[in-house]
Amino acid sequence: MKMLINVPEKVVEDGLRGMAAAHPELTVDVENRVVLRRDTPVAGKVGLVSGGGSGHEPLHGGFVGTGMLDAACPGEVFTSPVPDQMLRAAAAVDSGQGVLFVVKNYTGDVLNFEMAAELAEDEGIQVAKVLVEDDVAVTDSSFTAGRRGTGATLFVEKLTGALAEEGAPLEQVEALARQVAGSARSFGVALSAVTTPAKGGPTFDLPAGELELGIGIHGEPGRERRRMMTSREIADFSVDAVLEDLGTADPVLLLVNGMGGTPLLELYGYCAEVRRVLDERGVPVARTLVGNYVTSLDMAGASVTLCRADEEILRLWDAPVRTPGLRWGL
Repeated sequence: MKMLINVPEKVVEDGLRGMAAAHPELTVDVENRVVLRRDTPVAGKVGLVSGGGSGHEPLHGGFVGTGMLDAACPGEVFTSPVPDQMLRAAAAVDSGQGVLFVVKNYTGDVLNFEMAAELAEDEGIQVAKVLVEDDVAVTDSSFTAGRRGTGATLFVEKLTGALAEEGAPLEQVEALARQVAGSARSFGVALSAVTTPAKGGPTFDLPAGELELGIGIHGEPGRERRRMMTSREIADFSVDAVLEDLGTADPVLLLVNGMGGTPLLELYGYCAEVRRVLDERGVPVARTLVGNYVTSLDMAGASVTLCRADEEILRLWDAPVRTPGLRWGL
């Protein structure tokens, strides 16, 4: 496999050095692997920290900035960051108003963020945690107990980031994070396997002419494999799987997310089919975001995330945000 890297062992370090060069508004600690807002800690503001394995860019480092995260902790590719990283991030962003950890439901992330929270509290930092577990495809997988955390992470980080920017207290920011995490569901489809730098080849076998319905963002198995389907057929299957769990009563935020290897032209075409299904099911779409946001290196495929949205959610979604991976209103 051809990759634009030097050596597999340095791929995360090199990526962080590039992020530092491209985004002077961030402080990128390459050695300790923490990405920070340059103006952190912001006086009177709750600090937002998230993180996870590298390979899902722009999640999470690309979502550090005004109106979203204060810090992110990148681990090795598809590997949880360690508690020391999270503790450094919490200490750096704490202005005395407390810190919220946004944690995707993967075993390593959950355990390490819990340990980091205990260490932070020993140092006098008030910490709250919210678990994102939005993937309706499977209940358990090789990486998690329970549902996997995927596209809803973006909604949690954006909406709580907007509220924290307004100076809301930790209890209120945490409550919103839990509300959003509980109101969002996702379903993903893989058209090709993912290739990690360490392996240098596909991490699982997906024969030509087949696709995986309900794939995880690390290549974990989904619900089933089928012969290749049209965009229309995939949208019918995926949206129905989400709505079966989420319901159809409220307007929604819609994320049509690329897994990293699917062109934007195809994603927009897929978005058209997703909107068709939602219209047929009577689900109003209040806002739509299309692109590569929660990826899986070079995997071809897409995921759909829906989040129930009231007027306050829409207000916070429309609030200004300025990060490498998401920006509007500034």
